[in-house]
Amino acid sequence: MNSERTRLTALYGGLLMLAGVLLMGLVYLLVSEGLYASIVTAVAPAVPASQLDAASAATPTLPSGDWARTTRLEPGQIAVAQKLSTAAGDAALNQLLTVSAVSLAGYSALSVALAWWMAGRVLRPVGVITARARRLSGSNLHERIALKAPRGELKELADTFDGMLDRIEELVAARQRFAANAAHELRTPLAVQRAAAEIGLADDPPPEKVAWIRDKLIDTADDSEQLIEGLLLLAVSDEGLRRRERVDLGTATSTVTEALAAEAKERSVTVEVEARPVSVEGDPVLLDHLVHNLVANALRHNHPGGSVRVRVGPGGLEVANTGPAVDPATVPLLFEPFRRARARRHAPGEGAGLGLSIVASVARAHGGAVSATANPGGGLTARVTFPTAHR
Repeated sequence: MNSERTRLTALYGGLLMLAGVLLMGLVYLLVSEGLYASIVTAVAPAVPASQLDAASAATPTLPSGDWARTTRLEPGQIAVAQKLSTAAGDAALNQLLTVSAVSLAGYSALSVALAWWMAGRVLRPVGVITARARRLSGSNLHERIALKAPRGELKELADTFDGMLDRIEELVAARQRFAANAAHELRTPLAVQRAAAEIGLADDPPPEKVAWIRDKLIDTADDSEQLIEGLLLLAVSDEGLRRRERVDLGTATSTVTEALAAEAKERSVTVEVEARPVSVEGDPVLLDHLVHNLVANALRHNHPGGSVRVRVGPGGLEVANTGPAVDPATVPLLFEPFRRARARRHAPGEGAGLGLSIVASVARAHGGAVSATANPGGGLTARVTFPTAHR
């Protein structure tokens, strides 16, 4: 910052010194323009005509102006006055230059000092931001600059930096929760597998116990595979799109919904689909996962005899379902990994809690946005909008 302060000092001080030089030159020019005429005007009447010699009276030159027309002088008086005015004018201008040079030197020193002080005040917020950025670590991301200053570019810079710290803190907290939850989710099936193996194989088990252990290990392996696939899909969608092509969102939604018809029938849930042709530029595989996760989530978090309404239009995709009441305050949290509306019960088909987080990640990868609202009678309405979606 010292180099920037030196540059600003040189800039401000140079401008002030240039202004002083121009002012001194202007004053010198204006004074010298009328100085000689003013001295002649003042001195000529005071020269006695009786004391003039022939040489001084030989070449009289009258000044022009109202004074020459209204004042009666001898020719010799004018000649002597001109010689006196030349000597006096030169002395006055020399004195003016000397005083001006001394004043300019003092003014220049004062200008540099003021410029250094001014540059320090201007750059002080930048120094605060720099010092705070150097101190930042994972343990003090809660600190903010909170610059107290009038509205301006530096105040806006400090506020922007604080906003960036807010987003970084939220991101780090979300990543920490994700790591903790992922470790817990991965540890649970391993613990189940270990316990099943130790209990079932401790002695010579009967065939039915071996069959139970086998089924338990297979179910646990399926849950682990589902969890790993969800984590991989989340990581792929977070990286962004590797390819883009035109996808008919309406057709993709109809296809995915038909594939889930058996599960809907098994759960006694009615699915209503209203899909209009809408084109989206994106990855067809990721978009299929987005639709599948939304519809499957609406089926699994429902009750027998409930319904799911799926609509596709120019505004994007909307999936609404009946089911248990959802606290509106917890709805935004459902799009975080491993977040659930209810505590996990480790029931078959419960899922890993990654469905809506994958939906949000895929929507972001396509430049879209996802939102949800709790329905008054229970259930959830999720909406995914795509800025490039059109008929």
